[in-house]
Amino acid sequence: MYQYNQFDRHFVANRVKQFRSQVMRRLDGSLSEEEFRPLRLMNGLYLQLHAYMLRVAIPYGSLNSKQMHQLAYIANKYDKNYAHFTTRQNVQFNWPKLKDVPDILNDLAQVDMHAIQTSGNCIRNVTSDHFAGASIDEVADPRPSAELLRQYSTDHPQFQFLPRKFKIAISGSPKDRAVIRSNDIGLLLKKDKQGNLGYEIYLGGGLGRSPFVGKLLKGFLPKADLLPYIEAIMVVYNLNGRRDNKYKARIKILVHENGIKKIKQEIEENFLIQKKNFKQPSDKLISAINERFKLPNFKQANIDDYKTELKQNAQFSNFIKNNINEHKNKDYAIVSVSLKNIGETPGDATSDQIKTLAGLAKQYSHDELRISHEQNIILPHVHKSDLSGVFKELQKANLATNNIGLISDIIACPGMDYCALATARSIPVAKQIAKHFNELNLEEEIGQLKLKISGCINACGHHHVGHIGILGLEKQGKESYQITLGGEENLSMNIGKRAGPGFSSDELLPAIKRLIKAYLNLRNNPDESFLSSYKRLGKKPFINALYPKEEQANVA
Repeated sequence: MYQYNQFDRHFVANRVKQFRSQVMRRLDGSLSEEEFRPLRLMNGLYLQLHAYMLRVAIPYGSLNSKQMHQLAYIANKYDKNYAHFTTRQNVQFNWPKLKDVPDILNDLAQVDMHAIQTSGNCIRNVTSDHFAGASIDEVADPRPSAELLRQYSTDHPQFQFLPRKFKIAISGSPKDRAVIRSNDIGLLLKKDKQGNLGYEIYLGGGLGRSPFVGKLLKGFLPKADLLPYIEAIMVVYNLNGRRDNKYKARIKILVHENGIKKIKQEIEENFLIQKKNFKQPSDKLISAINERFKLPNFKQANIDDYKTELKQNAQFSNFIKNNINEHKNKDYAIVSVSLKNIGETPGDATSDQIKTLAGLAKQYSHDELRISHEQNIILPHVHKSDLSGVFKELQKANLATNNIGLISDIIACPGMDYCALATARSIPVAKQIAKHFNELNLEEEIGQLKLKISGCINACGHHHVGHIGILGLEKQGKESYQITLGGEENLSMNIGKRAGPGFSSDELLPAIKRLIKAYLNLRNNPDESFLSSYKRLGKKPFINALYPKEEQANVA
């Protein structure tokens, strides 16, 4: 894992000192809320529906046990004893008092963490594959590239006031667990025919009110050209992105209005200038970054007891089936810890649970954790001989829910319970759906199904790329929920198609029940997933299940 150097610590300490002064001026009335707004946003502080919210960066989703313990400490001391993990691999504290925020930032700085550029019209937290460095299918660990981008983009003088926020994601696997094509820039590590490492680059992806799938910008970019090429993209966007309408200011609109061919030509022309003049990072710096991401010293141990436990303990066996992925070391496993316990808020963890996860990482996972964009926690390097011990500790902490990838593993934004922008509730809907299908013991029968919920058109719940997506809107003073079908979040990313008219909050669960019942009746066999059935059959039979025949004429 990357660790701050002296420059990093000095930089963050100065930002905390600067923001402390700004907070004091806000508290004594020297700054109005309007004047304070751009200052707090530069430091990840939002004003939500009921209180301030602090968004803390977890670069490319990686952190260690000491950092995790500090998050638990902050949740306990300054908040309401919990934290919320987000779809951008960040963590949010929903109830800090303004006077305490500088102290929180100082506590974060003590463990090499910060909240810089988690808001504002700048390059946001760079996200990555949550199995990075561990997965058997990756071409290369994407985190060294992500760290290079973090250092390049932090406080970049040209790109602090872009037309709109800017998001970059990078994956080292062709399975694309980072959803790169939903980002402004998506990077996929790959090798050319000669075995040289480089990047496939996608541009102009994004969800929200105008969802777009990122378009292929460059089939292969040599690794050494990454920063000058990103600089060229940013220069073209900064000069040409729209500033007359914030809803049309993202680079996806620039690509849509001008076409990828024209934008690519401008980028390539600017890249020639950048490459000639760009001051590349030194070999020493690159080596130092790469050194931080070396694989841990994997241990050797007998796994016979693990195999025996697998046969004799049904609960443990089910947990292994749903929550474990293959590791590049055959004696190890990647453990996904669900933050979607039935009846709980998706993505939330109490301070005690956070401390438990920190302890497990320290003892069993070579001191590494990851945050997934699916709002779960990953223990990336667990020896199979330790899986039974990990499972028992997770059970004690109420963290052993074995539902990864199932219908109750729901991605949900905070919705109208917290967010000032939301037009409908997300959390109660997620809880209701998860509880219903869990009580019927249908989750395993339904199989892999990605259900995602957003409480407004900004799509923080990624509903556009859910196999089933739910968008909460306000209609005539009441909540109305639109359903989308067929979304997909891998390299073949698809935006889900709107099924038809929205459902009231009372009508939504019955509609989802009809939809799932239809799928179970229509699939070819138990191994055919919901998405596969939808692709094979098209939307018509699912529309018929959602809407009574008399309403078919109104279905878009």
